[in-house]
Amino acid sequence: MPKINPKIKSIDDLLRLDAEFTEQHKETKITEQENGITTIPIAKIRMFRNHPFRLYDGERLDDMVESVKANGVLIPAIVRKIELDENGCEYEMLSGHNRMNAAHIGGREELPCIVKENLSDEDALIYVVETNVLQRSFADMLPSEKAAVLALRYSKMFSQGKRNDIITELKMLENPHCINENSTSSLLGSKLRSNEKLGAEYGLSKNTVARLLRIDQLVLELKRRVDDAGIGIYPAVDLSYIPGAEQQMVEAVLLENEFKVDMKKSNLLRSYSGRLNSKLVYQILSGEKNKKPKSITPPPVKIKHKTYSKYFPADTKPSEIERVIDEALEAYFSHKSEKRAE
Repeated sequence: MPKINPKIKSIDDLLRLDAEFTEQHKETKITEQENGITTIPIAKIRMFRNHPFRLYDGERLDDMVESVKANGVLIPAIVRKIELDENGCEYEMLSGHNRMNAAHIGGREELPCIVKENLSDEDALIYVVETNVLQRSFADMLPSEKAAVLALRYSKMFSQGKRNDIITELKMLENPHCINENSTSSLLGSKLRSNEKLGAEYGLSKNTVARLLRIDQLVLELKRRVDDAGIGIYPAVDLSYIPGAEQQMVEAVLLENEFKVDMKKSNLLRSYSGRLNSKLVYQILSGEKNKKPKSITPPPVKIKHKTYSKYFPADTKPSEIERVIDEALEAYFSHKSEKRAE
């Protein structure tokens, strides 16, 4: 595989998308321009593994497809070089999932890209997350998307300085005249705890931040159910505490049945964490496990005064009345047993 030079000499070079491509590398159908933008077949680019954001759909996607058909992809995507995978992909998308999707739908086979080499998984995730933060309002994101953003910012590997550099690069791609703004939240104060600092930055309470961080621990399928309001935030937090394999059991049962997950069921699932199996998950989600067993003890009976006053003087003690009734019942059922035996 020929070496691709991802370096950008200048912003003007970066945005000169109409420059002529070299004829080099025809055998791989990958062409590289001197300004650092490489044209890559879409078939050789895979989506970011476990991409935490949903692609555009509906009118927003339709508009993007029409724009790509008319003008092409004007802003290059950012990809990273990877080892050839099982599907023949040599690159992984970092910034430009929707552009690639629109280009594919619009009938284009290639995509202008900036290639990042030797990029760590952690740095790659920062590109993916910050691209989406820049392109859409945090408040408009789905719960799992908010969770992904907060989880990255909360993680130990997060570097504010590195994030600022990446944000600057992403902003310059979209607008070469943008002012380099420091996106750190220094005014929040370093004494704030992590949850409080994140909450202040995104307009959330520390408890909401904590719940969203738990949502990020769900398997992808359950995250989708939370996004679609199939599972509430509070039950979802309970589910996040059970192992991934057991979460998959929950998803499998929900997929085959129209069960609802309320707090009682999620609490019960969590209480069995580490011991769940498919049968037990079904019993809990169907409500069968929550049903109280029928009591084998007869319900208490209160005898009215007018009933027993016919047989006992007014000054009879309650204990005496109880003794006589007990003897009478014993004699009654003994007589019934003898008659059945005849």
